Amino acid sequence: MRFRSHLKQFQPALLSLSLLAGLSLGVRADDPAEVQPDGARRIPPVGIVIRDADKTELVQGAEALGKRIEGLKTSLKKSPELLALLPDVQIFYNAARYGVSYNEFYSQREIESAKALLKQGGERADQLAKGEYPWTTQTGLVVRGYKSKIDGSVQPFGLVIPDSYKAGNGQAYRLDIWYHGRGENLTETNFLNEHQRSRGEFAPENAIVLHPYGRYCNANKFAGEVDTFEALESVKKQYSIDDNRIAVRGFSMGGAACWQFATHFSGQWAAAAPGAGFSETPDFTGAFRDQEHLPTWYEQKLWHIYDGVDYAVNLFNCPTVAYSGEVDGQRQAAVMMEKALAKEGMTLNHIIGPKAQHFYEAGAKKEVARQVDALVATGRNNFPPEVRFTTWTLRYNTMKWIKLDGMEKHWERARLNASWKDNAFTVKTENASAFTISTPIDGPWRQSGKLTVEVDGQTIAGVPAVGQAGGFSASFRKQGGNWSIAKAGGVGKLAKVHGLQGPIDDAFMDSFVMVRPTGTPMNAKTDAWVKKEMNHAIVHWRRTYRGEAPVKDDTAVTKADIANSNLILWGDPGSNSVLKKILAKLPLKWDSAKLILGSLSADSGHVVPVLIYPNPLNPKRYIVLNSGFTFRENAYENNARQNAKLPDYAFIDTDFPADSRWPGKILEAGFFGERWEIVGK
Repeated sequence: MRFRSHLKQFQPALLSLSLLAGLSLGVRADDPAEVQPDGARRIPPVGIVIRDADKTELVQGAEALGKRIEGLKTSLKKSPELLALLPDVQIFYNAARYGVSYNEFYSQREIESAKALLKQGGERADQLAKGEYPWTTQTGLVVRGYKSKIDGSVQPFGLVIPDSYKAGNGQAYRLDIWYHGRGENLTETNFLNEHQRSRGEFAPENAIVLHPYGRYCNANKFAGEVDTFEALESVKKQYSIDDNRIAVRGFSMGGAACWQFATHFSGQWAAAAPGAGFSETPDFTGAFRDQEHLPTWYEQKLWHIYDGVDYAVNLFNCPTVAYSGEVDGQRQAAVMMEKALAKEGMTLNHIIGPKAQHFYEAGAKKEVARQVDALVATGRNNFPPEVRFTTWTLRYNTMKWIKLDGMEKHWERARLNASWKDNAFTVKTENASAFTISTPIDGPWRQSGKLTVEVDGQTIAGVPAVGQAGGFSASFRKQGGNWSIAKAGGVGKLAKVHGLQGPIDDAFMDSFVMVRPTGTPMNAKTDAWVKKEMNHAIVHWRRTYRGEAPVKDDTAVTKADIANSNLILWGDPGSNSVLKKILAKLPLKWDSAKLILGSLSADSGHVVPVLIYPNPLNPKRYIVLNSGFTFRENAYENNARQNAKLPDYAFIDTDFPADSRWPGKILEAGFFGERWEIVGK
């Protein structure tokens, strides 16, 4: 999960204007010679010096392929099925372009690989121009891509397609998702090269294996998490997949990702098989050992986003086969999960590799494969008679056939334990204000058209069992301590709901646009901080999540941007016209003298607010003020530290310089309430 890499000398590459035009819409590209704050290592590291001849060949090759891609965008407009395959070409262009643009080649072999990838991309472009796409029916090792909704970037993924696969033969195939380990040098070039020569740790017979890139080396968190579902959606469009025979697997950093997906999305998998990794933050990182940098109260709250131990009971809904080497330090992950499950009266199926360190011992590996194969062959039960579900945030709100729509208090544990028999459902709740039952199949209630739901001992009879093909859906809401039937969602106006619940980092899990200020700032000092932090956010988005952040001037924001994207507003009410337009509808007062947020007050001459809030111009989307994702360079060295660092709002004192942990001194920070109101800690 953590290792040192040798930083090599860098010689800036002189790139053509046409190649640079694809970078950051007028914002500078990465500066490899920059000084890292606090002595933090630059991740990804700076690459080797590229020979002039190689540089010229790569730049010209990327330019040529880029022009081919632009031409195909035009020529294939009338063939949407072919246009949809263009990402399968763009992955090769991006691999070479990123490597040379950002100096991310670490050996001469990688440079030669990039040249070969450009050639491969050209071959696919030629085939697509002819209306041909043979790689889509290819068996064995295949690399493909998709266009992400988040930033419009094209992201790669690898596939292992069994020799038995034949499209259109009526067979739906098992799919295993394999999460890769940590690799600070795992650029797009290296990823594509690896997945065209290696089948990976496990390649079950007659199964498709999906290898997500995960947007590089972030343990599949945030945008890296969304990558799994976008890649999976792309695969389902192109291949025949059995939804009830999908397994998640991984080792090391990939094991940590597997713990995350197994506990947060338990209802979606036939089985999970995490190996090593980490399953929580404080113990794995020793967060309380560094007395100089003890975690704040809100950081500890935010650990509840990803710490698998907090969601351990959800494994009741997902058969899990954990693996650890007997003497591997990362056996700690499974030990922590065992403790968490014990508190729920459950035990972990934990296979130990005798005397093994950080690898799969041969005999144990066979046993893991045998058990996973058996579980996937049985398949997922979409409608089990009992579901146990816990969450700490509405970002993760669904388990099998029940969904949490509202919480009484965010960042406290919520539970829904539910069961059904005949035409009656029983639900026991904790910290829940609204939920929905949605059955995937028809049942005994269909005959009468009515059923009974008992919630926390209260009986609600005559619930309509209609309205959904093959099943039914009914929502319930708690008011004054009593439960009743409600409209779908059942939470009313301006409330925290799934996908609109914060914290700041949540805005970067869906389409977003960085909105750059063009007006006159209220204060020169804070404006200098804004410009530096905006550039930091753009540069580090690419480094950490391998996409180029969409950036627009405030005067260029369109109705489509407001309708479809979260707006990341940089600047102040003087410099950013969008912010000025909506300020009166935010819980924030901001002029040239003062900042006021509830009972908080600060001097706006040197203090800047950051916050997330429903966009008053479109309450189904967020606005964020003056922040990118909130973990910084210090977190990059250990994936377990790559957590949200700031809650829903904060005041930043810009008199204190940004460092590898914080964008300045955090004067105040907190969470909005369930109605996006100001509340205490």
